[in-house]
Amino acid sequence: MTTEKIKGPASYFPSIEKKYGRPIYDWQEIVRKHYPAKHMELVSMLKSEHGMGHGHANAVVAHTLAQDKQPAS
Repeated sequence: MTTEKIKGPASYFPSIEKKYGRPIYDWQEIVRKHYPAKHMELVSMLKSEHGMGHGHANAVVAHTLAQDKQPAS
């Protein structure tokens, strides 16, 4: 029996939810409330306003932008 391993930004989601105590959906809503903003502006916002680490913030932003097909400029 083979279990497919989750790859990309979503692979961080279980640890993000555990560490920061909120579901990914909540974090995505926070990101969306700051549109339009550039990728790194959104990452910086999660880090400075919510104390999220860079890798976790980047994973949430990358996944959310990809879902919403926003320019990642």
